[in-house]
Order: sequence, then structure tokens, then C-alpha cells
Amino acid sequence: MTKQTSYEAKDIYVLEGLEPVRKRPGMYIGSTGIDGLHHLIWEVIDNGLDEASAGFATEIELTLLPDNRVRVSDNGRGIPAAKHPQTKKSTLETVMCTLHAGGKFGGDSYKIAGGLHGVGVSVVNALSVWTKAEVCRQGGLYVQEYARGKAKANVKKVKKCSGTGTVITFEPDPQVFKTISFKWFKILKRLRQQAYLTKGIKIIVKDERSQPYKNYAFYFEGGIISYVKYLNRDQEVRHDNVFYVSKTQEDMLVEVAFQYTNDLQGYEEGFANNIYTGEGGMHITGFRTALTRTLNDYAKKNGYLKNNGKNGADKLSGDDVREGITAVISVKLREPQFEGQTKARLGNPEARGIVETVMADGLEEFLEKNPQDAKAIMEKTLLAAKARQAAKAARETVIRKGVMEGLALPGKLADCSSRDPAESELYVVEGDSAGGSSKQGRDRRFQAILPLRGKILNVEKARLSRALTSDTIKSLIIALGTAIADDFNIDKLRYHRIIMMSDGDVDGRHINTLLLTLFYRYFSEIIEKGYLYIAQPPLYKMKKGKQIKYGYTEADKTKIMTSLGKEGVDIQRYKGLGEMNPDELWETTMDPKNRVMKQITIDDAKEADKIFDVLMGDEVAPRKKFIQIHAKNVKNLDI
Repeated sequence: MTKQTSYEAKDIYVLEGLEPVRKRPGMYIGSTGIDGLHHLIWEVIDNGLDEASAGFATEIELTLLPDNRVRVSDNGRGIPAAKHPQTKKSTLETVMCTLHAGGKFGGDSYKIAGGLHGVGVSVVNALSVWTKAEVCRQGGLYVQEYARGKAKANVKKVKKCSGTGTVITFEPDPQVFKTISFKWFKILKRLRQQAYLTKGIKIIVKDERSQPYKNYAFYFEGGIISYVKYLNRDQEVRHDNVFYVSKTQEDMLVEVAFQYTNDLQGYEEGFANNIYTGEGGMHITGFRTALTRTLNDYAKKNGYLKNNGKNGADKLSGDDVREGITAVISVKLREPQFEGQTKARLGNPEARGIVETVMADGLEEFLEKNPQDAKAIMEKTLLAAKARQAAKAARETVIRKGVMEGLALPGKLADCSSRDPAESELYVVEGDSAGGSSKQGRDRRFQAILPLRGKILNVEKARLSRALTSDTIKSLIIALGTAIADDFNIDKLRYHRIIMMSDGDVDGRHINTLLLTLFYRYFSEIIEKGYLYIAQPPLYKMKKGKQIKYGYTEADKTKIMTSLGKEGVDIQRYKGLGEMNPDELWETTMDPKNRVMKQITIDDAKEADKIFDVLMGDEVAPRKKFIQIHAKNVKNLDI
């Protein structure tokens, strides 16, 4: 990017005051939970990244300090300290204490910029009980402190200094954030990502909250090419060369990198001005359109596709070309239009056409220059197309079978009488004995039981066409009523609480993991809606005289024994659900008044995807490494 040299007091534009931030913090940082708390860090970091993107900063350092304080420094130009012509106050104070004041609203200070809609560091200041700004600029060190967004004193020049840069130290306000706990790995992940996206920037991360101190440094010459390789570090890749294109068109910089793996799932990450767009947007749409069109054109031109469909497919679909792809799409533009306060989606219409053009031109050239890579990509996408056709036929068979057999109710299913999904529950139960107890103990009005016989297929290693040959999976699909894959319809879900209930031993946990994999891969919207749960049957039954207590954890056991008295207590450890009689199962695990359940959520889709790949995929080495790292955290192990 071309350096822009004007960054003086006259370049800072003031739009409005700051007071609304403390009244409605969620409007500015998304929430006052953990994500909103970390947004404070991202905002300050983004200012340093903007300086780096403009060509003025080479290093950013973040330090987590004791007492919930965070310090962020960069060696950029430093915030101007001279009197601002509009506010008649120091420009530093104007930037720190005025909403929508910064160098991103006009002039030539920044061609592109991140930051939360430009509100940036002033929002951090407003939501912090204490903030300190230190700026080295024009030979002087300027300092000012703030309390909940208001300056405690005027900006002071405290001493001479060499070089330039800004240091912001802040302490989040406990009146705003109920829980103030910065997550080390969450911060590492974000800053590693930013280092990949900003070539030439070194990002240092320190944790000085407790001994021994932690210290990481990120610096990647390869940019998003290195990022794609990092994302694929535990995958078997289909081709050696990572596709990469970088081009500026109509004042928008477009960077795209991708590589195919043998995975059955694809993964895309989109960024606009280094801001992660988790819900996609126009740049992602442009990328997908170009990918599908260009690969189809290449396949037809080189005889991979036949118009009569005899070669397996006559056209590659969007799903076909995205199966197994790991892609990073980054755009940098002057006036980003983000939808939603947390920038989940890029709305600029022009981004679609520009990304589509740059991507299509670059991919066409890549395929022509790298015939071996092109062949590997074609083989992967054609295999996906054939599997899609086989899966479609299998899905149609399952759906037809369900319709012909009385609207999809398998014989194993003991259904509930209610037809209201909002009050209906489906217990997916391991084994016939547990199934029998749960059928007898349930409330038939709203609780349905579906027993599973044998281990469910690991869908992480199998395509959908094979998964649909499993009677167990077919029974579950029919019982849910939603169909699957392209035919999936959440509105047809027959139960709004789907509860996995299995033994607490290794086999039971394995079955839960296999079921979670199935739901994550093919019924993810059920998880997103909050409809999936894991039952928590008790581990212990403790009896003393006429008193009976149930313990769900080791801690429960200790607490109950203390309350009952350790002498003369009869302790029974349940090895499985089948050991419980129907009354016990109802009272402890199925009665809404007493039961304990875990609701399944997806806080980080990519991390969840990664864990499923590691634990359930074909690659042994990553799984072995995972077990070695986490084995020490296992408290109770059934052998």
C-alpha cells in the first residue's frame, strides 16, 4: 500500500460525543460478556495494525498485567498531541474521550482501517475504570490518564523521547463487565491470525499475571500463504502449491490463498481490513462464484466433464468445489460497510465483483501454469461430485422409505403423544436394557425414546452416501423428521430437546462423541438452535437408613457422605444405565424437576471442526499428539 504522510491535528475529524457508550456498551462491543471484554483488546490492537498497514509500524506488543490491566504498545507515528482546531483541546484527549474521533473519517491519514466502526480506543476508554495513554512524538513523551472515559488532568509532556509510538494501558470497568478474565489462548489465536494478515508486522504477546511469565512472538513473511499452511498443518493436502493471488483493483486490495486437503469438509475465513467476517459477505460470495465458474470452465475445456454426464458429473456444484478446501480471503478497502456492530458480515456490493474478477483471473492462470496441481484439484472435486450424486440417491431412498412406512417413524422409536415440538423430547439411548428402563420410566406425554443398537458409524471418516446405509443413522434421521444435507429443514424437527443418554464409561462417552460428530457435520443447525443435550445420570447412589441421595460427580459423593455421615453409608456405583430401575432413571435423569443436562453449544466453529478432525479423522499423528498433551488433565480413567 502507498504511504500517506499527512497525520497531523487537522487530520483528526470529530463526529459526536462519548456518553452513549457507557449507557449501551453492547451496541459498541457486541456484548458485556467474554467476547465484549476481549473486544477492548482488539480495538487497541487494531490501531497498531492500521499503522502497520499504512507502512508506519513494524512492531506491536501486548502485555497482560496483574489486577486485570492490559498494556498495548506500537512503534507507529504516535497519536498527535497538539491542540485540535475543532475541540480546542489536545488531539490526544480528543481521540481518547470523543466518540467517532480519529484519522479514519476523512483526509489521507489512513487509506484502510480496522477498528470497531471507527469508535476504537475511545470506547475502550469509556468502558475502563482507568486508562493511561503515553505517546512519543516529535521528541516528547506526552501522557494523560482517564477515569471511565473522562480525563483526570490535561495532557502533559513529561520528558524527551526518541522515536515514535503509542502505549495504551487500561483496566476494564467491573461496573460494565461482570466477569473480567482475559483468555490467553483466545488472545494468542487472534494475534497469530493478525500477524498472518499483516505482512512485515511483529506481534509480541506477554502474560505477566503470574509466574512463570509467558512470552510469544509472531512474524510471518508468507502472509496468508503461511496461514493456509498453518490451518492445514494436521491435514493430508491434495496438491503442493498453495494458490495465491494479490491484486489492487479500483482502490481495493484483494488477497486470496487456498489449498485442498483430503478432508470431507471445507473451511473458509474472510477478512475485511483485517477484521474477521464470521458471517461472510460480498467478498466471500465473489470468491465462491469465481471458484465454481473457473473450475467448471477448466474441467469442460480439459475433458473432465461430459455434457451427457457419463463421466460422473456434467457440472460441479458449489459444494463440490468447496469440499476439502482451506481458503483465506482478505480484502482491504477505504470505506468498509459492515453489517452489525461486531462486523460479522461485509456488505459492500462492489467487493463481490472485484473479488470475483481478481480470483477468476488468478485461478485460471494458476491452473494453466500448474497442471499437476490442477489435476489433483479436479480429481478431488469430481470425487465430491460423484459422492454428491450417490448421497442424493441415498437420501431420496431414506425419505421415500419414511413416507411409505407411515411418515418416518422407525419401529424402535417409542414416540411421545405430544405433537408440539416445543415441549417434546427425544432421548437417544444406548443399548436395549437402558432403552427398556427409559421407556418404562419416561413421561409418555412428551418424552420419546430411540434405542441405539451397536456403535454408530464415524461420519468423520465416511461420506454421506455411506452414512445413509447405516440403519442406526437412517432411524435417527427419520425420527428427527428434518431429512439431511441438502434436504434438511429445521422447521420439520419433531423435538426441540434431543438428549443423548448413555453410560458414563468409556464406551458411553465414545458413543456420545460419535453422535456429536454426526450432529455437528450434518445437523449443525440443531446445535446452533440449542436443541442438543447430553443427559447426566448419577454415578453414585448413597443410602443411610431411609435417606437416599444421588451423586453426579466425585465432588457430589464427598459432599453427600459428609452430610449423611461416613459411617454406615451404603454406596452403590452405577456402571451403566441398565443397572437403574425405571423409577430411579426417571427420578435422577429424566424428571425435568431434578435432572441435570449439558446443553451443547458451538462457541468456536473452527476449533470444534479442528477437534473433530483430530479425534475422529484418519490422521493418527495429530490424535496421538492431542492425547499426549491432554492426558495429564484426565482425572478419572476407566480401563
